[in-house]
Amino acid sequence: MTSTGSLLIIDVGTGTQDILVYRKGEPLERSAKFVLPSPTVIKAGEISKATKEGRAVFLDGYTMGGGPVTRAIRAHLQAGYAVYATEEAAKTFHDNLERAREIGITIVSHSPEGAIQRVVMTDYMEPELRNTFIRFGIPYPDHCAFAMQDHGFSPTRSNRVFRFEIIRDQLEGGDWHVNSLVSDPPREEMTRMRSLLARVPDALVMDTGPAALLGMLCDPFVQETMKKGIVLVNVGNGHTLVATLREEKVYGLFEHHTFSLTPAKLDGYIQRLCAGTLTNEEIFTAGGHGAVIHAPLDTDAVAVTGPNRRMLLPHAYQATPFGDMMLTGCFGVLRMWIRFREG
Repeated sequence: MTSTGSLLIIDVGTGTQDILVYRKGEPLERSAKFVLPSPTVIKAGEISKATKEGRAVFLDGYTMGGGPVTRAIRAHLQAGYAVYATEEAAKTFHDNLERAREIGITIVSHSPEGAIQRVVMTDYMEPELRNTFIRFGIPYPDHCAFAMQDHGFSPTRSNRVFRFEIIRDQLEGGDWHVNSLVSDPPREEMTRMRSLLARVPDALVMDTGPAALLGMLCDPFVQETMKKGIVLVNVGNGHTLVATLREEKVYGLFEHHTFSLTPAKLDGYIQRLCAGTLTNEEIFTAGGHGAVIHAPLDTDAVAVTGPNRRMLLPHAYQATPFGDMMLTGCFGVLRMWIRFREG
Protein backbone atom coordinates (compact mmCIF):
# COMPACT_ATOMS: atom_id res chain seq x y z
CA MET A 1 0.00 0.00 0.00
CA THR A 2 1.55 3.31 -1.09
CA SER A 3 0.54 6.94 -1.20
CA THR A 4 1.25 9.33 -4.07
CA GLY A 5 3.70 12.12 -3.30
CA SER A 6 4.49 11.03 0.26
CA LEU A 7 7.91 10.95 1.90
CA LEU A 8 9.27 8.88 4.80
CA ILE A 9 12.01 10.80 6.65
CA ILE A 10 14.20 8.97 9.17
CA ASP A 11 16.82 10.74 11.28
CA VAL A 12 19.01 7.88 12.51
CA GLY A 13 20.73 8.84 15.76
CA THR A 14 22.78 7.08 18.41
CA GLY A 15 19.86 6.64 20.80
CA THR A 16 16.74 7.13 18.70
CA GLN A 17 15.47 7.05 15.15
CA ASP A 18 13.14 10.00 14.66
CA ILE A 19 10.57 9.50 11.93
CA LEU A 20 8.30 11.87 10.03
CA VAL A 21 5.75 10.99 7.34
CA TYR A 22 5.39 14.00 5.04
CA ARG A 23 2.44 14.36 2.71
CA LYS A 24 2.33 17.41 0.52
CA GLY A 25 -0.46 19.76 1.53
CA GLU A 26 -0.92 18.23 4.98
CA PRO A 27 0.08 20.35 8.02
CA LEU A 28 3.31 19.05 9.50
CA GLU A 29 1.86 19.30 12.98
CA ARG A 30 -0.66 16.59 12.05
CA SER A 31 1.80 14.32 10.29
CA ALA A 32 2.48 10.81 11.57
CA LYS A 33 5.57 10.88 13.77
CA PHE A 34 7.56 8.30 15.71
CA VAL A 35 10.50 8.45 18.11
CA LEU A 36 11.82 4.89 18.36
CA PRO A 37 15.00 3.21 19.58
CA SER A 38 17.72 3.56 16.96
CA PRO A 39 18.75 0.56 14.84
CA THR A 40 22.13 0.38 16.60
CA VAL A 41 20.37 0.12 19.99
CA ILE A 42 18.04 -2.60 18.69
CA LYS A 43 20.86 -4.59 17.07
CA ALA A 44 22.96 -4.24 20.22
CA GLY A 45 20.05 -5.82 22.11
CA GLU A 46 19.98 -8.76 19.71
CA ILE A 47 23.72 -9.31 20.17
CA SER A 48 23.47 -9.04 23.96
CA LYS A 49 20.71 -11.65 23.93
CA ALA A 50 22.99 -14.01 21.99
CA THR A 51 25.74 -13.36 24.55
CA LYS A 52 23.44 -14.35 27.42
CA GLU A 53 22.42 -17.48 25.53
CA GLY A 54 26.05 -18.37 24.79
CA ARG A 55 25.60 -18.34 21.00
CA ALA A 56 27.95 -17.11 18.30
CA VAL A 57 26.63 -14.33 16.06
CA PHE A 58 26.72 -13.82 12.32
CA LEU A 59 26.48 -10.20 11.20
CA ASP A 60 24.86 -9.92 7.80
CA GLY A 61 23.39 -7.01 5.88
CA TYR A 62 24.86 -3.54 5.53
CA THR A 63 27.31 -1.03 6.96
CA MET A 64 25.50 0.82 9.75
CA GLY A 65 26.12 3.12 12.70
CA GLY A 66 28.29 1.82 15.51
CA GLY A 67 28.10 3.05 19.10
CA PRO A 68 25.92 0.60 21.09
CA VAL A 69 26.32 -2.21 18.55
CA THR A 70 30.12 -1.86 18.67
CA ARG A 71 30.10 -2.06 22.46
CA ALA A 72 27.84 -5.12 22.32
CA ILE A 73 30.20 -6.89 19.90
CA ARG A 74 33.21 -6.17 22.12
CA ALA A 75 31.34 -7.53 25.15
CA HIS A 76 30.33 -10.63 23.16
CA LEU A 77 33.94 -11.29 22.17
CA GLN A 78 35.20 -10.67 25.70
CA ALA A 79 32.69 -13.24 26.94
CA GLY A 80 34.42 -15.79 24.72
CA TYR A 81 31.83 -16.13 21.93
CA ALA A 82 32.56 -15.97 18.22
CA VAL A 83 31.56 -13.15 15.87
CA TYR A 84 31.32 -13.73 12.13
CA ALA A 85 30.55 -10.96 9.65
CA THR A 86 30.36 -10.25 5.94
CA GLU A 87 32.75 -7.58 4.65
CA GLU A 88 29.90 -5.10 4.26
CA ALA A 89 28.66 -5.62 7.82
CA ALA A 90 32.20 -5.61 9.27
CA LYS A 91 32.82 -2.09 7.92
CA THR A 92 30.45 -0.93 10.64
CA PHE A 93 33.37 -1.37 13.04
CA HIS A 94 36.28 -0.19 10.92
CA ASP A 95 36.97 0.78 7.31
CA ASN A 96 40.13 -1.32 7.49
CA LEU A 97 38.95 -4.92 7.66
CA GLU A 98 42.27 -5.97 9.17
CA ARG A 99 41.39 -3.82 12.19
CA ALA A 100 38.02 -5.59 12.39
CA ARG A 101 39.85 -8.92 12.36
CA GLU A 102 42.22 -7.69 15.08
CA ILE A 103 39.36 -7.15 17.52
CA GLY A 104 38.24 -10.73 16.90
CA ILE A 105 35.72 -10.58 14.04
CA THR A 106 35.99 -13.39 11.48
CA ILE A 107 35.19 -12.19 7.96
CA VAL A 108 33.06 -14.69 6.01
CA SER A 109 30.92 -14.70 2.87
CA HIS A 110 28.03 -16.61 4.43
CA SER A 111 26.86 -17.90 7.80
CA PRO A 112 28.83 -20.83 9.26
CA GLU A 113 26.88 -23.88 10.33
CA GLY A 114 25.79 -24.43 13.89
CA ALA A 115 23.84 -22.59 16.58
CA ILE A 116 24.52 -19.08 15.36
CA GLN A 117 22.36 -15.99 15.85
CA ARG A 118 22.00 -14.03 12.59
CA VAL A 119 21.84 -10.26 13.07
CA VAL A 120 20.92 -8.16 10.04
CA MET A 121 22.89 -4.94 10.23
CA THR A 122 20.96 -1.98 8.84
CA ASP A 123 20.16 1.67 9.39
CA TYR A 124 16.80 1.24 7.65
CA MET A 125 14.54 -1.30 9.35
CA GLU A 126 12.10 -1.38 6.46
CA PRO A 127 10.24 -4.66 7.24
CA GLU A 128 9.62 -3.62 10.84
CA LEU A 129 8.46 -0.15 9.81
CA ARG A 130 6.14 -1.54 7.14
CA ASN A 131 4.55 -3.83 9.71
CA THR A 132 4.08 -0.93 12.11
CA PHE A 133 2.49 1.23 9.43
CA ILE A 134 0.10 -1.59 8.50
CA ARG A 135 -0.96 -2.01 12.13
CA PHE A 136 -1.84 1.69 12.37
CA GLY A 137 -3.40 1.92 8.90
CA ILE A 138 -0.76 4.36 7.62
CA PRO A 139 -0.04 4.09 3.88
CA TYR A 140 3.67 3.46 3.36
CA PRO A 141 5.27 6.48 1.63
CA ASP A 142 6.53 6.44 -1.94
CA HIS A 143 9.93 7.96 -1.21
CA CYS A 144 12.51 7.92 1.56
CA ALA A 145 15.04 10.40 2.92
CA PHE A 146 17.54 9.82 5.72
CA ALA A 147 19.93 11.62 8.04
CA MET A 148 22.81 9.79 9.72
CA GLN A 149 26.32 10.55 10.86
CA ASP A 150 29.08 9.27 8.59
CA HIS A 151 32.78 9.67 9.35
CA GLY A 152 33.72 8.69 5.79
CA PHE A 153 36.04 5.98 4.46
CA SER A 154 39.34 6.47 6.26
CA PRO A 155 41.16 3.14 6.67
CA THR A 156 44.57 4.59 7.63
CA ARG A 157 43.81 8.03 9.14
CA SER A 158 41.79 9.35 12.06
CA ASN A 159 38.14 9.35 11.03
CA ARG A 160 37.64 12.47 13.15
CA VAL A 161 40.18 14.32 11.00
CA PHE A 162 38.75 12.94 7.79
CA ARG A 163 35.14 13.74 8.67
CA PHE A 164 35.93 17.32 9.51
CA GLU A 165 38.05 17.81 6.39
CA ILE A 166 34.96 16.92 4.35
CA ILE A 167 32.80 19.41 6.29
CA ARG A 168 35.39 22.15 5.79
CA ASP A 169 35.83 21.37 2.08
CA GLN A 170 32.09 21.47 1.44
CA LEU A 171 31.70 24.82 3.22
CA GLU A 172 34.65 26.38 1.40
CA GLY A 173 33.52 24.98 -1.94
CA GLY A 174 29.96 26.20 -1.37
CA ASP A 175 30.86 29.80 -0.48
CA TRP A 176 29.99 29.04 3.17
CA HIS A 177 26.26 28.73 2.47
CA VAL A 178 24.58 26.47 5.02
CA ASN A 179 23.11 24.32 2.22
CA SER A 180 26.64 23.39 1.11
CA LEU A 181 26.83 21.08 4.13
CA VAL A 182 24.63 18.69 2.13
CA SER A 183 25.68 16.83 -1.00
CA ASP A 184 23.13 14.98 -3.13
CA PRO A 185 24.15 12.26 -3.80
CA PRO A 186 26.52 11.89 -0.84
CA ARG A 187 30.22 11.86 -1.57
CA GLU A 188 31.82 8.54 -2.52
CA GLU A 189 33.82 8.49 0.72
CA MET A 190 30.66 8.38 2.84
CA THR A 191 30.40 4.61 2.98
CA ARG A 192 27.57 4.42 5.51
CA MET A 193 25.41 6.77 3.45
CA ARG A 194 26.40 5.04 0.22
CA SER A 195 25.49 1.64 1.66
CA LEU A 196 21.98 2.90 2.34
CA LEU A 197 21.78 4.63 -1.03
CA ALA A 198 22.64 1.34 -2.76
CA ARG A 199 19.61 -0.15 -1.05
CA VAL A 200 17.27 2.81 -1.69
CA PRO A 201 18.68 4.39 -4.88
CA ASP A 202 16.27 7.34 -5.11
CA ALA A 203 16.68 8.38 -1.47
CA LEU A 204 18.12 11.65 -0.23
CA VAL A 205 20.80 10.79 2.34
CA MET A 206 22.55 13.46 4.40
CA ASP A 207 24.40 13.97 7.67
CA THR A 208 22.39 14.19 10.87
CA GLY A 209 24.33 17.18 12.30
CA PRO A 210 23.68 19.56 9.39
CA ALA A 211 20.12 18.18 9.20
CA ALA A 212 19.46 19.50 12.71
CA LEU A 213 20.99 22.90 11.92
CA LEU A 214 18.86 23.19 8.78
CA GLY A 215 15.78 22.11 10.71
CA MET A 216 16.37 24.88 13.24
CA LEU A 217 15.98 27.39 10.40
CA CYS A 218 12.28 26.48 10.41
CA ASP A 219 11.85 27.92 13.92
CA PRO A 220 10.26 31.43 13.82
CA PHE A 221 12.68 32.93 16.37
CA VAL A 222 15.68 31.54 14.51
CA GLN A 223 14.34 32.80 11.17
CA GLU A 224 14.03 36.33 12.54
CA THR A 225 17.23 36.41 14.60
CA MET A 226 19.53 34.94 11.94
CA LYS A 227 19.08 38.16 9.92
CA LYS A 228 21.47 39.80 12.41
CA GLY A 229 23.39 36.71 13.47
CA ILE A 230 22.84 33.68 15.68
CA VAL A 231 24.59 30.68 17.20
CA LEU A 232 22.87 27.37 16.43
CA VAL A 233 23.63 24.37 18.64
CA ASN A 234 22.51 20.77 18.21
CA VAL A 235 23.20 18.72 21.35
CA GLY A 236 22.72 15.15 20.18
CA ASN A 237 23.14 11.90 22.09
CA GLY A 238 26.57 11.33 20.59
CA HIS A 239 27.75 14.60 19.07
CA THR A 240 27.27 18.33 19.46
CA LEU A 241 27.47 20.57 16.39
CA VAL A 242 27.68 24.35 16.74
CA ALA A 243 27.53 26.94 13.96
CA THR A 244 27.42 30.73 13.76
CA LEU A 245 25.16 32.04 10.97
CA ARG A 246 24.01 35.32 9.52
CA GLU A 247 21.24 34.97 6.96
CA GLU A 248 22.13 31.55 5.52
CA LYS A 249 25.90 32.01 5.57
CA VAL A 250 28.05 30.01 7.99
CA TYR A 251 30.67 32.12 9.78
CA GLY A 252 32.14 29.33 11.88
CA LEU A 253 31.45 25.75 12.96
CA PHE A 254 32.77 23.11 15.33
CA GLU A 255 31.83 19.56 16.31
CA HIS A 256 32.54 17.75 19.57
CA HIS A 257 31.38 14.71 21.52
CA THR A 258 28.43 15.61 23.73
CA PHE A 259 29.59 13.85 26.89
CA SER A 260 33.05 15.44 26.66
CA LEU A 261 31.39 18.83 27.19
CA THR A 262 30.18 20.74 30.23
CA PRO A 263 28.06 23.91 30.20
CA ALA A 264 31.13 26.01 31.03
CA LYS A 265 33.33 24.34 28.41
CA LEU A 266 30.69 24.67 25.70
CA ASP A 267 30.11 28.32 26.58
CA GLY A 268 33.84 29.01 26.25
CA TYR A 269 33.97 27.32 22.86
CA ILE A 270 30.96 29.33 21.67
CA GLN A 271 32.52 32.61 22.80
CA ARG A 272 35.75 31.85 20.95
CA LEU A 273 33.83 30.68 17.88
CA CYS A 274 32.02 34.04 17.75
CA ALA A 275 35.29 35.89 18.30
CA GLY A 276 36.95 33.92 15.51
CA THR A 277 39.71 32.62 17.80
CA LEU A 278 38.64 28.99 18.24
CA THR A 279 41.08 26.64 16.52
CA ASN A 280 40.72 23.25 14.93
CA GLU A 281 43.62 21.97 17.04
CA GLU A 282 41.90 23.02 20.27
CA ILE A 283 38.77 20.99 19.50
CA PHE A 284 40.61 17.99 18.10
CA THR A 285 43.09 17.80 20.99
CA ALA A 286 40.14 17.85 23.41
CA GLY A 287 38.72 14.76 21.68
CA GLY A 288 36.32 16.48 19.29
CA HIS A 289 36.23 16.48 15.52
CA GLY A 290 37.39 19.97 14.69
CA ALA A 291 36.59 23.62 14.07
CA VAL A 292 36.59 25.92 11.06
CA ILE A 293 36.27 29.71 11.04
CA HIS A 294 35.28 31.85 8.06
CA ALA A 295 34.90 35.11 9.98
CA PRO A 296 34.01 36.36 13.47
CA LEU A 297 30.34 37.00 14.19
CA ASP A 298 29.32 39.40 16.93
CA THR A 299 26.14 37.96 18.45
CA ASP A 300 24.87 36.86 21.84
CA ALA A 301 21.79 35.09 20.41
CA VAL A 302 21.98 31.34 20.96
CA ALA A 303 19.38 28.73 19.96
CA VAL A 304 19.68 25.08 20.91
CA THR A 305 17.99 21.83 19.94
CA GLY A 306 18.65 18.13 20.49
CA PRO A 307 17.75 15.58 23.18
CA ASN A 308 20.53 16.73 25.54
CA ARG A 309 20.02 20.47 25.06
CA ARG A 310 19.01 21.17 28.67
CA MET A 311 22.09 19.36 29.97
CA LEU A 312 24.47 21.81 28.30
CA LEU A 313 22.45 24.93 27.44
CA PRO A 314 19.46 25.09 29.78
CA HIS A 315 19.05 28.86 29.52
CA ALA A 316 19.42 29.26 25.75
CA TYR A 317 16.43 29.62 23.44
CA GLN A 318 14.97 26.14 22.93
CA ALA A 319 14.24 25.82 19.22
CA THR A 320 11.13 23.77 18.44
CA PRO A 321 10.35 23.94 14.71
CA PHE A 322 6.71 23.08 14.06
CA GLY A 323 6.37 22.47 17.79
CA ASP A 324 8.49 19.31 17.85
CA MET A 325 12.13 19.43 18.95
CA MET A 326 12.78 15.70 18.42
CA LEU A 327 11.90 16.04 14.74
CA THR A 328 14.24 18.99 14.08
CA GLY A 329 16.56 16.84 11.97
CA CYS A 330 13.63 15.49 9.96
CA PHE A 331 12.51 19.04 9.17
CA GLY A 332 16.03 19.82 7.97
CA VAL A 333 15.96 16.77 5.69
CA LEU A 334 12.56 17.85 4.37
CA ARG A 335 13.92 21.32 3.65
CA MET A 336 16.67 19.83 1.49
CA TRP A 337 14.32 17.31 -0.15
CA ILE A 338 12.15 20.18 -1.35
CA ARG A 339 15.25 22.05 -2.57
CA PHE A 340 16.85 19.12 -4.39
CA ARG A 341 13.82 17.18 -5.60
CA GLU A 342 10.93 19.66 -5.80
CA GLY A 343 12.63 23.04 -6.11
